[in-house]
Amino acid sequence: MPLHADAIVVLGCRVFPSGRPAAPGARRAARAAEAYRDGVAPWVIASGGRRWGAQVEARVLAAELRRAGVPAHAILQDLWSLTTHENAIFSAALLRRVGARRAAIVTCSWHMARALQNFHDVGIDACGLPASRVGEPVVARAWQRGHEVISMWLDARAMRRRRILSESAAWLLDTARQGEP
Repeated sequence: MPLHADAIVVLGCRVFPSGRPAAPGARRAARAAEAYRDGVAPWVIASGGRRWGAQVEARVLAAELRRAGVPAHAILQDLWSLTTHENAIFSAALLRRVGARRAAIVTCSWHMARALQNFHDVGIDACGLPASRVGEPVVARAWQRGHEVISMWLDARAMRRRRILSESAAWLLDTARQGEP
């Protein structure tokens, strides 16, 4: 049965000074664009407000999505989130703004469980669309597992205080819609 969602959320990662995403980000954008072209969802949210020099993750991902054939009107950008739990909080606000309830989350497979947990924690019915490289070195996989264990704990702790960020996300979107400073 084909996957269907109301939106696709592609999570950001490292960006080079040239404005190109690192390999994981490029794979994520390509996977999200493929899902969009396959009709998985009518919206794609590029999520990530982290700056890498002069570059912002969501803007770089949005440019990659456009290069891969996703029309600009179908792309929304979360320019505020700096972590995975913030990706979930701010993307959830964008999802609610367009009436989306179910989201297909695009990230690396090693990051997927934590990403899905964060989206579920903010009330989003989320499913995974992994964009991973096969055959990663054993050392890289071990580091990723350790990183995810620690990050899962930190995200769970941060999610207990998510109310203020959720309110901020809603305010930011209302302000942006009204054109206020």
